[in-house]
Amino acid sequence: MKHNTSELLQKYKQKVDFLEIRLENSETTQFKFFGDGLESVNSSNATGGYVRSCYKGAWGFCSFNETKNLKQYIEDAIKQAIILGGERKEKTTLVTVKPQEKKLPVKLAGKDPRTISLEDKVKLFDHYHGLLKSYSNQISNSTARYLEKIQNVTIANSDGTYIEHGWIDLEARFSTTAKKDGKLQVAQESLGSRKGFEEIENLDKRIIDTAKRSVDHLDLKSPKAGTYTVVIDPILTGLFVHEAFGHLSEGDFIFDNPNMQEFMVFGKKFGESFLNILDGAEILNHRGSYLFDDEGTPSKNTCLIKEGILVGRLHSRETAGKLGEKSTGNARCLDYRFPPIVRMTNTWIEPGKHSPEDLLSGIKLGIWAGNWLGGQTNCEMFTFASGEARMIRDGKLAEPVRDVNLTGNVFQSLKNIEGIANDMYWDESGGCGKGGQSGLAVGVGGPSIRIKDVVVPGD
Repeated sequence: MKHNTSELLQKYKQKVDFLEIRLENSETTQFKFFGDGLESVNSSNATGGYVRSCYKGAWGFCSFNETKNLKQYIEDAIKQAIILGGERKEKTTLVTVKPQEKKLPVKLAGKDPRTISLEDKVKLFDHYHGLLKSYSNQISNSTARYLEKIQNVTIANSDGTYIEHGWIDLEARFSTTAKKDGKLQVAQESLGSRKGFEEIENLDKRIIDTAKRSVDHLDLKSPKAGTYTVVIDPILTGLFVHEAFGHLSEGDFIFDNPNMQEFMVFGKKFGESFLNILDGAEILNHRGSYLFDDEGTPSKNTCLIKEGILVGRLHSRETAGKLGEKSTGNARCLDYRFPPIVRMTNTWIEPGKHSPEDLLSGIKLGIWAGNWLGGQTNCEMFTFASGEARMIRDGKLAEPVRDVNLTGNVFQSLKNIEGIANDMYWDESGGCGKGGQSGLAVGVGGPSIRIKDVVVPGD
């Protein structure tokens, strides 16, 4: 394979400014329990790849499902780039990356799911689904889903890079819907791993707690609408830093938005001196971890906010070149059907020195919010739905409440962070969506944080 790709790259690379070949094979296993029992079981294998070429800053892209016509696909991608580049005066601007030559087998820290039969996996989730269904006669519906994907990828480019690497990604997702007097309450639990199958085992307590939340919330009241000091748990912190700030740090977003270029200026203060936000694939054994991104750039950890000051953002080779900054190894694609674009990897807020209990101190009337049900962002505005919440009264956790949504402006909210706890936690349940590529594995992390003046809709 290395000989064939190298020969083709040598033959065609003079026609364009940059040429890249990706070859991939994958195995996917997934099944779903829904309602009364097992609804679906699917296993599939996929083989394919893509060719990318760049000429005068214009990209050609050709994806395919078999490799016997690779020469034709290269010619097609080159033709696209030359047609698009045409009479452009623009130059291709890619940050220089030292060519890499590596062969890295799939490596797990724990139990290999390939050693466990499909029958045993289905049996385990049948047990989990039974726990959800049997918790209460108020459970009207329940779901238990499993996804396992093994990807083996080869990347070769005209700069001389040749990398063979791969990974195994696991997901488990559970949800229940409880019903009473026409009212519905949903609770969910999800997790993912690139460590090993033991992360998916022994989940009985988490699953029972999920069913319990949906039933317990039927009898809770919503808080009064207002502006509160809010303490959010590490899971919501991870969601917040990814959705509300991480996407705004992606180099393609910055380059395409001149207003954000003026606003997201290095050296600008975005929070207090105890606020540090990072993204990086260099840390091991998280779902966004890897040694090389999908352009063959070595992974690194990038500090985005250091001691409250904006100091970095995330890049592909192209966005780094266009903005005159260093590449960060954040070019990723979901699979061979898509070109790499700037994506987060593992994004986190560094822990502080306070205990979670310290964050409650001095709050006369506030809200503690944890877990998550969903959310959305629109540029710098966000709305997140918590999976569970309690009132804070006189510095103590008080009665549980339901339907707590948090809304605000991310930049103002960063400035309004009053304290950061030391209870760091990594949530590996996320699948990020961008540019039509949904479900890309990422990690998010952080501790509990305290934010003043958060708008909470309610009764």
